[in-house]
Amino acid sequence: MTEEPTDPDFELIDRILKGEKDKYELLIRKYNQRLYRIAKAILWSEDRIEDAMQDAYIKAYGKLAAFEQRSSFSTWITRILINECLMKKRENKDIVTLSTDEELRRLNLKAEAPNPEKKVLNKELKNLLENAISGLPEKYRLVFVLREIENMGVTETGESLEISEGNVKARLSRAKEMLRNNLMSVYPANELLDFNLVRCDRIVKGVYAGI
Repeated sequence: MTEEPTDPDFELIDRILKGEKDKYELLIRKYNQRLYRIAKAILWSEDRIEDAMQDAYIKAYGKLAAFEQRSSFSTWITRILINECLMKKRENKDIVTLSTDEELRRLNLKAEAPNPEKKVLNKELKNLLENAISGLPEKYRLVFVLREIENMGVTETGESLEISEGNVKARLSRAKEMLRNNLMSVYPANELLDFNLVRCDRIVKGVYAGI
């Protein structure tokens, strides 16, 4: 019988627990982009986003020995990050004020095939789309980011948010409806909410200062 390949994250965790603390940086850099996008879907404040990410990584590091590998590390760290963000949001009473419907009505965008003229407006359209995403109610915004931007599966999304797969599908459908599908075709979703290298280095430094 052919053995299933070992999850490389589990191998890293095993090495970290055996004393190779520096290997934790590999996990941090691997998931920084995902955690940044998810945190931004909840907080939308750069300082608080980075604080939440660092706190999530530090908490995860402290609990690595108790991680039973019944779910993937990516799902586990995502749940920790979401809980951390929600806690910070309650503490700071973050309120997203942008309105998707108002932005879309104001610009009155129409569904058209991309052309060279539209390429010139990509940056503006990208900003518009990010604003539109920020205007979604949080429960729809989170599902949209996990499924459409991070390309997480229905099952993993449900596990991360602790909701049923049916709810994941329903919320994603509603999110797309509110964003209006023609707007989503303007800019590649996987290039949104980029996590740059400078921020990545800063997160790594902050996590290691905390552990």
